[in-house]
Amino acid sequence: MHSYKSFSITIGIIFILFLTNSVWAQTIFKGQVINEKTLAPLPGAHVVVTGTTEGTITNYNGEYKLQPSTKRDSITVSFVGFLSKTKKLQKDMVIPLQPSETELDKIVVTASRDRQERSDAPIAISTISEKTINETKPTTPREVLNKVSGVYMVDLGNEQHSMGMRQPLSYDSMFLYLEDGIPIRPTGIFNHNALIEMNMASTSRMEVIKGPASSLYGSEAIGGAINFITHRPTRDPEFQAQLQGNNLNYKRADLKVSDSWGKVGVVASGYYANRTEGPRDHSDFDKLALTIRADWHVTDKTVWTNSLSYIDYKTDMTGGVDSTNFFSQDFTSLQTFTYRKVDALRLRSTVDQFWNPSSKTSITGIYRDNAMGQNPHYRIKDDYKPWSDTGDPTLAHGEENLNSFQSLGVIAQHREQLEFLNTEWITGVSIDYSPNDYKANYIQIDKNSEGIYTNYMKTDSLLTKYSIDLMNTAAYTHLKITPIEKLKIIASLRYDRIDYDYDNHLNPTAFSGAPDEKNNFDQVTPKVGLTYDLGNKIGVYSNYSVGFSPPEVSELYRGVKVPTLEPSTYSNYELGGWLSFAKNKGYMDLSIYQLNGMNEIISVKQPDGSTEKENAGETRHRGVEYTIRYAPIDEVSFRVSGANAEHEFIDFVEEGNDYSGNLMSTAPSFIANSEVIYRPEFLDGAHVGLEWQHMSEYYMDPANTEKYPGFDVFNLRLGYEVSGIEFWVHTLNMTDKNYATIVNKSAWGKSYRVGQPRTFTIGINYNFGGGTD
Repeated sequence: MHSYKSFSITIGIIFILFLTNSVWAQTIFKGQVINEKTLAPLPGAHVVVTGTTEGTITNYNGEYKLQPSTKRDSITVSFVGFLSKTKKLQKDMVIPLQPSETELDKIVVTASRDRQERSDAPIAISTISEKTINETKPTTPREVLNKVSGVYMVDLGNEQHSMGMRQPLSYDSMFLYLEDGIPIRPTGIFNHNALIEMNMASTSRMEVIKGPASSLYGSEAIGGAINFITHRPTRDPEFQAQLQGNNLNYKRADLKVSDSWGKVGVVASGYYANRTEGPRDHSDFDKLALTIRADWHVTDKTVWTNSLSYIDYKTDMTGGVDSTNFFSQDFTSLQTFTYRKVDALRLRSTVDQFWNPSSKTSITGIYRDNAMGQNPHYRIKDDYKPWSDTGDPTLAHGEENLNSFQSLGVIAQHREQLEFLNTEWITGVSIDYSPNDYKANYIQIDKNSEGIYTNYMKTDSLLTKYSIDLMNTAAYTHLKITPIEKLKIIASLRYDRIDYDYDNHLNPTAFSGAPDEKNNFDQVTPKVGLTYDLGNKIGVYSNYSVGFSPPEVSELYRGVKVPTLEPSTYSNYELGGWLSFAKNKGYMDLSIYQLNGMNEIISVKQPDGSTEKENAGETRHRGVEYTIRYAPIDEVSFRVSGANAEHEFIDFVEEGNDYSGNLMSTAPSFIANSEVIYRPEFLDGAHVGLEWQHMSEYYMDPANTEKYPGFDVFNLRLGYEVSGIEFWVHTLNMTDKNYATIVNKSAWGKSYRVGQPRTFTIGINYNFGGGTD
């Protein structure tokens, strides 16, 4: 009887346990994983039942569903770039993860047009984190971009700029600028000032690919590509307002608001900047930038994202000064009427369909409406020619122009994760139709005895007037396979075709007198690479890639009777790697490259002293880039970013002069940016940063006759945040160094673009809710 009773009790307990587990197994646990700092959702986070292999991945909105097969009391949540967290398992949880200071650059999206770990990308790619942007408080992108090894964004005043990245400091179409992976301008209508059309207030982070990225993004991505990634809507309400000003009469106000209502989240961010009566005459400007983004999570697997960016910008154009004025620090502007005006609108609408955790389709529609009007200082030419001692020294001439385009485009992409060799396959197509109109009127200019251009008269004489139907079409594919655990092999291939249908509204004798015609250029650009994980957070990579750049509209037709330019092509060979050291307190990355250019399009001096674009034979660009970060203690961190490079003409003849073997002009051999940041433990929320920017000497001309000696500039940044209010004081160019951001030499003389003098900026930021992204 006793045995029977014990048996019955045992069976009863087993039955109860079985019933409990059955009930438990039917329980569905839902939750959301978010960024602790920003309250923004974290898609792709791993949620695992602690002590098991059961788990899932969060969807685009950071949400997950779990139905454990056995009773467990906790889950572990992990996400690359964040500290892992274990939580007691409950229903309807919101799990905030804290960003890891040592892991912030481990996730990238620009390398494959989709989210991936940096260790999977066999390229030189750098990230500029939200923390760096927040502490730097940049008034222009150059203040953060110049922290990246091998990158120097040239300051031309009032957000105007040119760029240097695996190329000389250049005004040419060697760089591609993206917003959320979408080119902000169509291929064929490049402008070196394109980042004027960006809204830094809407930027949460930035990614920089160095070297050709044509296999994924098409032409122009030769020196590199820069992707501005916008803020996502926050889960809870956020309000952020910011004011700043400096001793050079620069004033700026920023505003950001964000919230979510059920399945819809919206974020709006923008700024207004203004300057009058700056350190130089004729240097006023105004800019309004606004971005609105709305994310609608239609279902658990479908997300519809819409964004609008609008830029209204107007600036005076001061131009450079000659040697005498530069070294005597007489920066009186020779210009009194030159200007640049930009009116730019961009719309994008993206549908992301997550078929399952291994399959995703994205379709993006694009609309652009852009107009840039100018009375450009660089088009002004004196009638008097010093090399021939002819012409009237009191007269000059130039032009007033308007360049406008509208775009309609579609990009469709599919990503599939396959079990065979852990293969990832990405393929896509794009089409972009961008009609372009250009008009330039000849202007007569008066010049006084002091060399100042005092006024101008617009004439009825048209230098240029044309319309172009511009069509860009492309197809690309990207494959990543993992034949063994530590080795990843990547192969990409892209086909691009660009069609110009040119309609000249002027006669053949006009300045721009090319006949109506159709031109097209096409190119196949491959890329192959591999990464190998050596363990202990050490990895190496190598790649071979091809880039190309077709002649731009203005290069092909402006001032031309017969178009003769051909596309430039580039072959890139690269080795690199990364490692963590000192128990993950330090991090280093290194890249060594050689970029060979064929038919590179550069400005070539003509007999009358002017310049025209020509295919320049062969060039070679090679160098080493490196970044070292080290935080010996929690309070102090160091960063050293540098690049040593050589940019050389292999085959280049100009006006009968053979410059083969010469170094290219405006091509410094050493660029460095280093920074030490102190965040005192005794004063939580405070930081002090000291930054050093170095530029080595370089030749001003291809003949290698004269050098600019370079410069060293120091910047100091202090900030303190308490209870959602942040104060900061920045001192840029602490030593008040007289330096030029770029120097060019031509038959007309030397032109120094004056760097910003010592600048004191004070600011205040109020943040309620989600915090900065």
